[in-house]
Amino acid sequence: MSSVPKNKDELELAISSIILKLMADYRSIPESYTREKGVEGNIKGTTISVSDTVAYLIGWGKLVLKWHHLKSQNQHVDFPETGYKWNQLGLLADCFHKEYRDWKYDDLLVELESTVSDILLLISNLSNHELYGVAWYEQWTLGRMIQFNTSSPMKNMRTKVRRFNREFT
Repeated sequence: MSSVPKNKDELELAISSIILKLMADYRSIPESYTREKGVEGNIKGTTISVSDTVAYLIGWGKLVLKWHHLKSQNQHVDFPETGYKWNQLGLLADCFHKEYRDWKYDDLLVELESTVSDILLLISNLSNHELYGVAWYEQWTLGRMIQFNTSSPMKNMRTKVRRFNREFT
């Protein structure tokens, strides 16, 4: 499989395969380390916790679902999110970290799995043409927008989380 999914089946496989590996990595980290700052953050020179990485992935997953819901109702979508521009993604990441700061680690993992299940269900209910046959946001197809905000950051976070796990636990 190429690194960039080009159709519905490849997108489903990309997401379902990385989430299994990522969840295994998340579950291998002792709970006592999940709030330690030590993971490379999304803003250059910052560090975040493992819990923050989960919050980040939940936040983006929920945005994907929100975008699709609004667009499917012919409602306006503020991309990437109301109050944020594409050049403010570090601030948006901080917003996700704050939103889930008080959640228990196990609850974060359940929420991530639930969000990913919702995304996989969405994909399964769409045709390959709906996902990859038409521009959905500017020049990007819906499939690419989903991939940009699910499997790609999951792979990125997995690398960072594995590095943290080797160095700190």
